[in-house]
Amino acid sequence: MTGPAPTPRIRTERLVLRTSEARDRDAFIELFASPEVTAYTGGPQPRADLERTVAEIPGRRPRLFVAERDGAMIGMVSLDQRDAERPGPARPDIGQVELGYLFLPHAWGHGYAAEACAAVLDWYAATHPGEPVALCTQIANTRALRLATRLGFHEVERFEAYGAAQWLGVRPSATPSP
Repeated sequence: MTGPAPTPRIRTERLVLRTSEARDRDAFIELFASPEVTAYTGGPQPRADLERTVAEIPGRRPRLFVAERDGAMIGMVSLDQRDAERPGPARPDIGQVELGYLFLPHAWGHGYAAEACAAVLDWYAATHPGEPVALCTQIANTRALRLATRLGFHEVERFEAYGAAQWLGVRPSATPSP
């Protein structure tokens, strides 16, 4: 596998998926300070700490997409390299990248996460044919499990990490959605 490609700009029916910009900083802080958003990812970080440490242009890395609706950031989707040091199984059959996403609470329940994740997965399938994608979430996160199934992920393993039962799924390499 070659290194990550630069983050492209992707348009969906309702969203623009793009690289982060300075205007997204407040939304990034809100994501990581929100108890609702971070309930299954380790909990919120203190807003004062985030104000001090979040970069002027946050999230500037390949394969991190800001999800924008009506000119404002409502969430983010990423395809990150799976870390060999991360708790859980290291399985070659699940691929080398993992899908992650966070959306602000006001964007929940409108299908934006599904729309954004599907577009990013389609882009990845087109640019990295033959490579599967992993997704890991707490079993208690029923919304994430439903979305994983909807996106074509299937369970490959359950394990204990971070004090909670985890679900590991894989989306086999596929051609982009029609």
